[in-house]
Amino acid sequence: MIDLSLLVIFIPTFFFVSITPGMCMTLAMTMGMTIGVKRALWMMLGELVGVGLVAILAVIGVAAVIVTYPQVFTTFKFIGGAYLFYIGVQMWLSRGKMAIGENFESQQASSRTELIIQGFTTAIANPKGWAFFISLLPPFVNTNLPLTPQLVVLISLILTLEFSCLLIYATGGRTLRRFLEKSGNVRILNRVAGTLMMGVGVWLAVG
Repeated sequence: MIDLSLLVIFIPTFFFVSITPGMCMTLAMTMGMTIGVKRALWMMLGELVGVGLVAILAVIGVAAVIVTYPQVFTTFKFIGGAYLFYIGVQMWLSRGKMAIGENFESQQASSRTELIIQGFTTAIANPKGWAFFISLLPPFVNTNLPLTPQLVVLISLILTLEFSCLLIYATGGRTLRRFLEKSGNVRILNRVAGTLMMGVGVWLAVG
């Protein structure tokens, strides 16, 4: 079904790729800080769907279409980046659904759909994600074996590793929130989270 010898290299390689700080991990940390790990799971769901889709497209060659029509991908990046930047500004000003109120609770609850879309958009429009998958994933596919079973195993491992890293970052964000809560300064917490979110937006748009 799959060349087991390749998995010895595949697992640590993709764990390193996942654990390295990036847009998705920064987003997970920010949401862990503002809405908690439990609600951030909805963002992670969207992100994992996006990562899985990018991985599949990278293997079957659909990525070549994106290279042929870069303007479509660029437009999508700018829209997604602008949206995340706007959310970051709102958080920095202690406004909007993601901002934390004076009692350290979200003023309004972001819907599950909104969280899923944020995660999915960040994963799909991440140029570094495409670059990693296009360059790293195909070498781990054995052309002498059926493609579908290999994809199922490889993508399952990728999503498991990615989810584990997202949880690590989201938990780190929650820990940072608790540390800042001790000072009783909600504004600082919102500004830290807002700055991170704005950074993800800029990263997404110009990356």
